Amino acid sequence: MFQAFIDFLKDYGPLGLFVHSFLDAVIFPVPAFFLQVSLSIMNPTTALWLATVGYIACLIGTPVGYYLGKIMGKSILYRFIKTEWIDAATSRFQKNGEAAILIGSFTPIPFKVFTILSGALNFPLWRLIGYAAIGRAVKFYAVGALFYFYGRAAESMVKDVSLYTFIIAVPLIAIFLFVRSRIRKKKQLQEAASQSAAEHQAAATELSHDPTK
Repeated sequence: MFQAFIDFLKDYGPLGLFVHSFLDAVIFPVPAFFLQVSLSIMNPTTALWLATVGYIACLIGTPVGYYLGKIMGKSILYRFIKTEWIDAATSRFQKNGEAAILIGSFTPIPFKVFTILSGALNFPLWRLIGYAAIGRAVKFYAVGALFYFYGRAAESMVKDVSLYTFIIAVPLIAIFLFVRSRIRKKKQLQEAASQSAAEHQAAATELSHDPTK
C-alpha cells in the first residue's frame, strides 16, 4: 500500500516529493529519502532543487507533527511506527532532547517520531524547528549534492555517505552540546555569584543605615 502511494507521488516529480517530505514530518512511515533518491536518479541535474523542495516541505511539516503530538500524544505513533523506534527515540529525549533531534535527523528512525514526541513531551517548538533545520539540511543536501556532482553513479554511494555523515555528525553534535553545557553552567555560576554579592551588599547597606545596630 505504501509503495503504491510512493509510486503515485513519483509521477508528480518535485511536487510529489514536497507532499512526501511534508507527510514524512507528520505521519507517513516511509522516509522521503527514498523518493528523493528515485527522482534524483531519473534526473541528476535537478538533484539540488529536489533537495530544496524536500527540505522546505519537511520544515513546514515539522510544526504540524509537533502539534499532532501535543494533541494526541504518543498513541498515534504506536499505530504507524515500529515500537522499537519509538522507544529508542523516547529514551534519547529523556536524556537530551536536543541531541535526540539532531542525531535523529541522520538515523533510519523516521523523523516524524521526533516531531510528534517533541509535542507530546512539551519540547519547545522553536528549538525543534531550529535543530530540525540544521539536521535535515545536511540529510537532504548531502544526497542532492551527490547526485548533482556524480550523476546516476551516486546511487551506489548514497548509503555509504549517509553512514559517514552519521559517524561524523554525532561526535560533532556531542562536542557542541558539551561546550554549550559548560558555557551555560559557567554563566549560571556567574549569575549566582553576582546575585549573592548583590544580596550581601544590600544587607550591609541596610545595617549601615540602621541606628539600632
